[in-house]
Amino acid sequence: MYTIGQVAEQFGLSVSTLRYYDKEGLFPGLERINGIRRFGDRDLEALRVIECLKKSGLEIRDIRQFMEWCAQGSATYPQRRELLWKQKATVEADMERLRDTLAMLNYKCWYYEQAIRDGNEDRMHSMGPDEMPEEIRGAYLRAHALTAGEELR
Repeated sequence: MYTIGQVAEQFGLSVSTLRYYDKEGLFPGLERINGIRRFGDRDLEALRVIECLKKSGLEIRDIRQFMEWCAQGSATYPQRRELLWKQKATVEADMERLRDTLAMLNYKCWYYEQAIRDGNEDRMHSMGPDEMPEEIRGAYLRAHALTAGEELR
């Protein structure tokens, strides 16, 4: 069994965050001894899931629903699976957007590195993608596809 302070330290969370999660019903079976919260291994695993769902963008009320389904047993496997599939798709879409953003940032970092080296942007303005290093060309093409019709600077 672990104290709230030990769990907070282990997970890099504040004690107040754990108290909030408990108040919101995210630990339905949390044991208390003389009013003091005691976390077992199942609670730690629940917290790992809670933190994962939170980082995926799920709201506390939806996490609470998930935890309630967990407490209800195997009859709620389909609901839990559906929620997780939806969050997985959300995270994958977020990751794709971040890859697009990273491509633009990589291209622009390279672009300005060249402009600084040259003392101006003239060469960069006249350079086509086929004249760029391969990894930068990929970033440029990905970023350019997102901003079709816009001039990249």
